[in-house]
Amino acid sequence: MAAQDDLSPSARELLKKVKRRYMESRDFNGLHVRTAQNTHGEIEAAVELIDADLIEIVGPSDYMNIHIRPWPSHRTVAEQVEELRELSDDDYGVCLYPKTKALKRMKLSKKFENAPFARAMARGRSTLELAFFSSDVLEGYRNDARYRFGMGDFGINFGLSDEAYDDKDQPEKDRVGLMHLGFAYDMRQYEPEVPDSPIVRRVAAFYGDLDNLTPEHQQRWASFQVDEEGIVPHPVWYASQMGRWPDGIGPFARLAQELKAISDLFENVWGVRLFRSNELPEDFGWMLRADQREWDHFIHSFDKLLSDNIDGAALDKAKVPQMNEKRERLGTLNRLQLFMTMNQVKTDSAKWALKPLRQVRAARQKPAHALRTNVTDRTLVRKQRDVLREVNEALINIRQWLSSHPQNREWKEPWPDAKDYPL
Repeated sequence: MAAQDDLSPSARELLKKVKRRYMESRDFNGLHVRTAQNTHGEIEAAVELIDADLIEIVGPSDYMNIHIRPWPSHRTVAEQVEELRELSDDDYGVCLYPKTKALKRMKLSKKFENAPFARAMARGRSTLELAFFSSDVLEGYRNDARYRFGMGDFGINFGLSDEAYDDKDQPEKDRVGLMHLGFAYDMRQYEPEVPDSPIVRRVAAFYGDLDNLTPEHQQRWASFQVDEEGIVPHPVWYASQMGRWPDGIGPFARLAQELKAISDLFENVWGVRLFRSNELPEDFGWMLRADQREWDHFIHSFDKLLSDNIDGAALDKAKVPQMNEKRERLGTLNRLQLFMTMNQVKTDSAKWALKPLRQVRAARQKPAHALRTNVTDRTLVRKQRDVLREVNEALINIRQWLSSHPQNREWKEPWPDAKDYPL
């Protein structure tokens, strides 16, 4: 491969144009090449640069928007050269991008000194290459009222609120625009049959998004960055970022869906909704840090969605007694169990169906009556996954039972073929 000093004059001139376009454009864009605008000599200069491993092309077959380089080219040099030489006047064209080798000796301006991810882009990183971080990088944003923070099953969106952004007293360094982040997982230590083997949750971000952070926030994120080895972005999140529709739902979406379905089915028969709400609280989601405090908060919120969310008046409407034969007041879960047995469910089956909900209630009562030390527990990510899965399975069973009632014959499950993602 030729060194930059060994290039023909036309190739050297073209390389300058490619690098200038890349460095001076807003989003590290490529130099657009169309045959109608370029002589045969310029095309051959581009071929020379490709052969020298100094540039690469992005064409319509690589990515829908050729004006950003999504990732290092997956195509061979021969394939890139062929596309370049076969461009016709009817083609939209391709974009030329400098590779790391071409940018290595380039002196960078001061704006890159304290901006590690912008600097990485200036040295040849691609817009949709992923960087990975420990999930506690998000805690500061989640706990800061200036930021809108939305967590889903597969990813997170956050950014400075409109009110804070318009506040003239807001420090410039904290003006963070909307970020679209995904969860990622390191399963190398996980063994399904070993209870204390951990699942490690990470956060995935595109270099092109990290580049848009202020230098101060880029430095903060860099301090949480982890090695990418063994980490895989969540397939649903990554597919959505590539423009594909999801093929399933995660445990939190499943939970909300089942709470709604059970209430719909109950209302069809008894005229009232069993659960007061099927909306999940904003702060109810995956734990960002695997420690006791996060776990206790999760369990507290979870029980409020389950036992505390059952409307006693709905059970009254279904003629479920409030007291047992000993005149002792029944709790909501015991009344729900009684409701099931009053409607042709065997006692053992009703107990089995409600066991996961009772376990959440018992776990909530533990921290309420004891002083707790906040400790890190590397098994809590797995534990959270498991308790969500068990509760969702219980709710699915209750929903299937209610859907068998004659008055629910017309009810249809909203997404019957959705794949369930436990993480």
